[in-house]
Amino acid sequence: MTSANFSLNTIIYGHSLCTEWTNSTEGAIYHLGNTILFLGYMGGSGTYGALYIFSFLAPAFLCLALWGWLSVFGLDVFVWNILLMLQCFAQVCHLIFRLMRDGLANEELSALYSAVYLPLEVPVQVFKEITAVCENKVFTLKTEETYAIEGKTPIDQLSFLLSGRIRVSLEGQFLHYIFPHQFLDSPEWESLRPTENGNFQVTLTAETDCHYISWRRRRLYLLLSKDRYIARLFSVMLGNDIADKLYALNDKLFVKSGVHLDIRLPSLYHVLAPTPQSSEGGSGSSAPRGSQGNQIAVPIDAALSKQHVGAPSSQQGQKKDPLVKGQPSLVKGQPSQRHSSTDPEMPSDSDTPGRFRYQRGRAPLAPTDTPRL
Repeated sequence: MTSANFSLNTIIYGHSLCTEWTNSTEGAIYHLGNTILFLGYMGGSGTYGALYIFSFLAPAFLCLALWGWLSVFGLDVFVWNILLMLQCFAQVCHLIFRLMRDGLANEELSALYSAVYLPLEVPVQVFKEITAVCENKVFTLKTEETYAIEGKTPIDQLSFLLSGRIRVSLEGQFLHYIFPHQFLDSPEWESLRPTENGNFQVTLTAETDCHYISWRRRRLYLLLSKDRYIARLFSVMLGNDIADKLYALNDKLFVKSGVHLDIRLPSLYHVLAPTPQSSEGGSGSSAPRGSQGNQIAVPIDAALSKQHVGAPSSQQGQKKDPLVKGQPSLVKGQPSQRHSSTDPEMPSDSDTPGRFRYQRGRAPLAPTDTPRL
């Protein structure tokens, strides 16, 4: 015990005291190594932060090893710094390998994942499976170059715009724009079954230089049939994209009298629009259509629903005593006869853009379709 205490006291208190600081410096290599250490420890967190730190620590320890070998002539200083340098190099190689394994092919795909798929909490591996179907290729459209021509280009792929702006037109008439992070041909994709073929009903032209990725139809259908999670992801994204395009078209839909037709509630037009007989008939000028919407639509629906359920002769009562003079009578589940499909005030099928004129039940709601109340 006494020998152990003596050796400990010797290590702590037995060294020679520093009487004065030396004026000599340790040389340029020593100061260069510590400068690199200082810069290296300014790195942040995460994978890239760790890569930054270890990339600076490795040359810093190399400088200190050279300093120990050339200036101090200390074997222990040289060996320790060489070991630390090798460990930093190993960490750098490991981080680069992880980035190559888990990272994405290029910067545009990385930006796409950060902007679209990361907010949806899609794992990186799932996104890599999706981009593998398009072979991680990014295609380019020059200004005024066409992506599809109406009636000529077959629907054999699904594309997603990364940058730029594309103009959609039908028979030379502008319909809407396609902006970054939107599908180019989502309505065409939803209008066909996997075994069906068809052509574009619209023309898509690049207004600026555009970049997009594209999935071949057959390969994407194979991926969706194998992975249910990816199939649900594409279903949500396609549905949201078609809804955005329909709302963009809503700003261009007007009936001939100038009334704005809202595709969200198209059936209310029958209630809010006055009949030609009422405009010609008795009580002078009527109020604007939009100002009476909340006063007319609700009472008609409530009163007629009671008559339809309670009284067997509801139709006769409506003929004798109309609820509102000049307004069409509505029965639940039956459209008004006065405002039939031949009403000149309603937009015809020819006024509806062909891109959303589908025949299948699972296609999006066309602006001219009227759901029952």
